[in-house]
Amino acid sequence: MGLDISIGWLTLLMFGSLLMLLMAGLPLAFVTGGLACVFLFLIGDSWQILNIVPSRIFPLMTDYQLSAIPLFIFMAAMLERAGLINQMFDAIYKLLGGVKGGLASATIIASTVLAAMVGVIGAAVVTMGIIALPAMLRRNYDTKIAMGSIMAGGTLGILIPPSILAIIYAVVAEQSVGELFIGAVIPGLMLSSLYIAYVTIMCYIDPEKGPAIPEDERITMREKFSLMGELAAPIILIITVLGVIFSGAATPVEAAGIGTFGSFIVAALHGRLTWPVVRAACVTTLKASAMVIWIMFGATIFVGLYVLEGGQQFVTDALTDSGLGPWGILILMQVILVFLGMFLDWVGILLLCVPIFVPIIKGLGAAFFGLDSPDDLALWFGVLYLVNMQMSFLSPPFGYALFYLRGVAPAEIPMTDIFKSALPFLALQIVGLALCMWFPEIVIWLPRQVYG
Repeated sequence: MGLDISIGWLTLLMFGSLLMLLMAGLPLAFVTGGLACVFLFLIGDSWQILNIVPSRIFPLMTDYQLSAIPLFIFMAAMLERAGLINQMFDAIYKLLGGVKGGLASATIIASTVLAAMVGVIGAAVVTMGIIALPAMLRRNYDTKIAMGSIMAGGTLGILIPPSILAIIYAVVAEQSVGELFIGAVIPGLMLSSLYIAYVTIMCYIDPEKGPAIPEDERITMREKFSLMGELAAPIILIITVLGVIFSGAATPVEAAGIGTFGSFIVAALHGRLTWPVVRAACVTTLKASAMVIWIMFGATIFVGLYVLEGGQQFVTDALTDSGLGPWGILILMQVILVFLGMFLDWVGILLLCVPIFVPIIKGLGAAFFGLDSPDDLALWFGVLYLVNMQMSFLSPPFGYALFYLRGVAPAEIPMTDIFKSALPFLALQIVGLALCMWFPEIVIWLPRQVYG
């Protein structure tokens, strides 16, 4: 028999230890998995120790939907390694160059398209940081506008399909990946529009923050159409991949396979299909996929032990006894997710919180939130979670996008400026989250039109 510890003390010990070890800089995958094994040994019976590890890991190893992750990552890596993202940004920049703040708006639009290619935040922020930041600084853009637009645009990959996080969420919450993809489209485009509107307004109020390019560098309408033709192949690929998912013609995994094959064709059409490009894309895919899967393994054992010891009921009782009501509980969950986003990796937050939060939200009932069915409620909460996770990437002090940009920004730009540049866009994300909470139709309208 293991040690007899109350669930309150166990909660404090497990999550306190987790926070301390993560703040010490240890990797999330090994911290969660290691702590789970330690607590299993201390408090669990021998049958628990023998059974919980394989019983939690094996379903993930055999889950068909998760095979979409390496395929989408490979598609993104192929397009990025082939130089198509650089070409896409250059084309959008030339199309919008005559507008005040056009380069920052081009960065956000390119990031939106890139989000539909990538689905991985790090790649988007780093790529746009390398391509767009030097271009904006050369044009004497305000550094905060320049850096903020790169980081905010880069975070759209967490929301706009095909999002890797949406796939993992759907697996953990036992939801339809296709519905979650469709539900995230309008919130994703809404946030992208809010970023562009903010940048444009700020640059029209003070043109020095985002000057238009000189007249002699602008291109003719014919050249603009020619540039748009160069973008046709990758855009058609994105539309095809998302189209077969939204129409129901293919599952997300099959669509990912189509996208992977299509990325070879697009690279070949642009004369970039070489062995070094394919090899580099394979290595990128292997590293990113392994990172995600190891975090999933560690976190699922950690949460599995906590739930087995009564953690689910403990959290449910604590929230229901708080007297906050359904809306208060929902808002408190969003605050907890934002707080965790300051310190934890997005996959870790998902696997630690979603298995506990989703049953609580379903237990509150759809009627409390003005929704018609439990399915609408589950979809709505899933998209709220995705929007919230965008905020985690921009939240100081440890938002990942801040440090991704630090790695490619000029050394003379202090970290405090990067923090400050994120704050206006973080405020816009809060506005976007509030709109999605207050008007659930933003999330559920499109899936209803597609699926009925």
